Amino acid sequence: MTHPTYPDLDGASVFITGGGSGIGAALTEGFLKQGAKVAFVQRSDATAFVDEMAASTGNRPLFLPCDITDIAALQGAIARAVEAHGPLDVLVNNAANDKRHTTEEVTEEFWDWSQSINLKAYFFACQSAAKSMKENGKGAIINFSSISYMMGNSGYPAYTTANGGITAMTRSLAREFGPDRIRVNALAPGWVLTQKQKDLWVTPEGLSAHLDRQCLKDTLAPEDIVGGTLFLASDSSKMMTGQVLVIDGGVVVTG
Repeated sequence: MTHPTYPDLDGASVFITGGGSGIGAALTEGFLKQGAKVAFVQRSDATAFVDEMAASTGNRPLFLPCDITDIAALQGAIARAVEAHGPLDVLVNNAANDKRHTTEEVTEEFWDWSQSINLKAYFFACQSAAKSMKENGKGAIINFSSISYMMGNSGYPAYTTANGGITAMTRSLAREFGPDRIRVNALAPGWVLTQKQKDLWVTPEGLSAHLDRQCLKDTLAPEDIVGGTLFLASDSSKMMTGQVLVIDGGVVVTG
């Protein structure tokens, strides 16, 4: 898939959470191909992915091992990225965990774990990024949400609660950060068939039922989310903030 070129992203300092696998890996590759200086965090080792990206794009990303639920470690990683690449131009809060669960089985520990990954880490990454972006006089934050809460899906209530919180947080931070020319938008993907989704949750029946709800009958791949993210990160969307961009093949209709 070929994406448009955004000249203002060439040399931009970009930080991505969960940037070494799934949608995050596609995002890292997409920004690298724009010429951006990309730093990303995740828990699992991404050394092989870094080497692959350096070979295929000619642009080596900076991998910083980090558990994003450790806020001090997350904010420390952002500081290291700034040291390496300069003040942040773009933050992409992408890392999430949509582990399936019922309300009955949720414990306090599970609830806190889910919110720490899916909402708390987003807020504190935004907090750190905003401080850095003020040095640039502008910046773009993209918070990944999901259409799951818009659909009223069951099967992961702690996760959908966090997704709704991400949207609300995005709107509030857009208002707060706007005077510093920092834009804050959310991106809500539909059912993107990452390897994790295929391994754990995709069934022929479930996928068929979901495709029936899509206007467009093609399945979504991680690459399908890259173009919208690049648009939100670039000056092409310089007067767009506090919004939710949905990329789901036409399951939910907004506006």
